[in-house]
Amino acid sequence: MELPATNFVYFLLQGGFELPNLEFPYLGTRGLVGVVMLIHIFFATLFVGYAVGSPLFQLWSVRTGNPRFERLAHSMARFNVLTFSVGATWAVMFLVLLVGFYPRVATALFTHFFWFFPVIAMVAMVLSLSLFYIHYYRAKNRALPRNIAAGLAAALFILLWQTILTGMDTFMVTGGGAGGQVIQSGSLSSPGSALASIFNPSFIPQSLHRFFGNLSWPAFAVAGWAAFSYARAKSAEDKAYYDWVGSTGVIWGTVFLLVQPFVGFAIAYAMKLAYPDTAGPYDRLVGTDGDTFTSNLLWVNLLMVVVLFVLSNVAMYIGAGRHPDRGSRRPIQFFGLAAAVAGLYSISPLAHFPYGSPFFWLRYIAILIMVLATLGALVTYVRGRRQFSYGSPSSWYRAVLLAVGILAAVLTLSMGWMKSNSRAPYAIYGDPGYTVESEQPVTPEQLQQSELTEGEP
Repeated sequence: MELPATNFVYFLLQGGFELPNLEFPYLGTRGLVGVVMLIHIFFATLFVGYAVGSPLFQLWSVRTGNPRFERLAHSMARFNVLTFSVGATWAVMFLVLLVGFYPRVATALFTHFFWFFPVIAMVAMVLSLSLFYIHYYRAKNRALPRNIAAGLAAALFILLWQTILTGMDTFMVTGGGAGGQVIQSGSLSSPGSALASIFNPSFIPQSLHRFFGNLSWPAFAVAGWAAFSYARAKSAEDKAYYDWVGSTGVIWGTVFLLVQPFVGFAIAYAMKLAYPDTAGPYDRLVGTDGDTFTSNLLWVNLLMVVVLFVLSNVAMYIGAGRHPDRGSRRPIQFFGLAAAVAGLYSISPLAHFPYGSPFFWLRYIAILIMVLATLGALVTYVRGRRQFSYGSPSSWYRAVLLAVGILAAVLTLSMGWMKSNSRAPYAIYGDPGYTVESEQPVTPEQLQQSELTEGEP
């Protein structure tokens, strides 16, 4: 006799069965779930960045009277309208795979964070989309204060959504720290317990890192899009516009890139402090002499960070050629060379000193020099930008913009992959009940057999 679906869900929530592994061919279950999630993250990151940037650029357009800012704001909002369903589709696919392959983990997270996700998070998403609808469609004049206010409110609610998901994500990485609670499925947790789990050791630095990152790489994507669109532009006005957009994207992306090394260091430090006396996700992340998968990813990501800083300086150096007398190129060249030398040293074998040695901190000093030198190049570039003439960028400049946009996207996805792998072999770090191994959902036959067994005297 077939059991009702409600009984199936009830027994699944009780977590009373040991679920055998189920592996997806070729990619593996973790690989499949990871790829689907990264595709979603690609579109979700762009959506968040442009949802914040669009109303801010509209506001700046009203304040400065520059119509290019309004045109760029409209383009970003239009991109979000066209691609939101794509990102949402991959998010739904991720949830389907999570429930299908990891039913115990999915149930535990759902019941523990219920009052925040889906309740508060879904309300925030509905409000964000509704306000974004007003921001993009309803106002005939997009510069109206109510339209800008609707866009800013939509950005606020989408950031609330992001913050809640970051809390759940970081809880899975640190597990609440050495003294953190072990979550159990089967009943809804109180809002206070869920909030305590959200404010786990790595929540604040990860939230800052994700916030600045979601504003940095979408900006570099704008620069890459501008370089591509310039080649297709026909009129002199459009060519000048796309050249201006490329310059704006470089400035916007570099501003938020400057803070990423600091908040990235804060994340690693928080992961270390979460387990001060025992091996934790930080040890899994850095490994010993590169003996873990994530330790190799860490070096690769640091390499990409340095290259991104260098390319940003190169873009500003070439772009400064728009100045009538090109007077700002010399200091930008100096700052760019200093950033390149310091960055390359930080990832070279010379910087791999053992912890506690007198030279251990030189790598971090080199990264600081790279950041400060890039800041000097940025200030010089912005100061000379008022006299730039747009419309005839070199092919080398456009190639650099394309490279910056592509590299920023790859780096963002690679960092997400590295962070998630740092908690292995746990799905929720420190809790052996929830591992990264896939699980086979309980069948009705197993439930029936369990009922018969429990009914025996």
